[in-house]
Amino acid sequence: MMDWTDRHCRYLHRLLAPRTLLYTEMVTTGAVLHGGPGGVGHRFLEHDPLEHPLVLQLGGSDPRELAAAVAVAHLHRFTGVNLNVGCPSDRVKSGRFGACLMAEPDLVAACVRAMIQASPLPVTVKTRIGIDHTPDEFLDRFVDRVAEAGVTSFVVHARQAWLDGLSPKENREVPPLRYDRVHALARRRPDLAITINGGIRTPGAARAQLDHVAGVMVGREAYQNPMSLPAFERAVFGPDGGAGAPMDEPMDDRAVVERMAVYARAQARRGVPLRAIARHMLGLFAGRPGARAWRRRLSEGMHDPTADADLLRAAADLVDRASRAPAATFC
Repeated sequence: MMDWTDRHCRYLHRLLAPRTLLYTEMVTTGAVLHGGPGGVGHRFLEHDPLEHPLVLQLGGSDPRELAAAVAVAHLHRFTGVNLNVGCPSDRVKSGRFGACLMAEPDLVAACVRAMIQASPLPVTVKTRIGIDHTPDEFLDRFVDRVAEAGVTSFVVHARQAWLDGLSPKENREVPPLRYDRVHALARRRPDLAITINGGIRTPGAARAQLDHVAGVMVGREAYQNPMSLPAFERAVFGPDGGAGAPMDEPMDDRAVVERMAVYARAQARRGVPLRAIARHMLGLFAGRPGARAWRRRLSEGMHDPTADADLLRAAADLVDRASRAPAATFC
């Protein structure tokens, strides 16, 4: 989720989902290796310890560069690294990485082999079920070849990537979802951990997928409706969090706002403008009374260069007032 799941977004999501494995946005090997201290590479690699467990998602097609990027990820204490060969964006296609690499399984295998040899970090691959109009067998052949190189965990977006004729946005919506195809892969390769992705918008839908696959990745729903994350965690991990002890009660929305206000104030001392944080919070009250007032107040105020953390609290006050307002009655 390029330009979406940056460190400020992930900080918010970690407050709401303490057990979930978080991913960075996709970062190119060039940005990791050539950004320089304080440059673009540093910006993508920097993260708060609270975000862990955290996987660095990489884009690239040169085995040596990917190996070097994995070594950098190890130094920055990421939990793991993921090679994205599922993104259909024009930007990644022109750079010879992303979904177009599914047509080159031998190259992908060489890439992950080099990545695995570069550090002890776990290496996973994110992919689509195919590209353009490839048959079902295409996914099997691709996964088998990459698994031979040592990858044991795949995240599969259950749509084809149409590299010609569709925009990136259309590629997230137009190709039909084929959950059955991912389920079939998981049955055929029980030795691999298959995580499913694509169009999963409710906790119940996520829980149902676990009858077929090892894990579930949620993207747009988590971003657009972040307060859904505690329910997703309970659906996936169960009431004991999968650890034999009851999960903590989820943080209420006002407490989340307060934590983010404290975070925003600390980031401001480092020169981070409020808009860099607040833009990820627009959906925090989705579906709640006052959600529109919250979005409007943030949208109008966060671009003011003098805006500070108090804007978050003021916008939350609007939600509080809306929730206390008597419901309208009609006769």
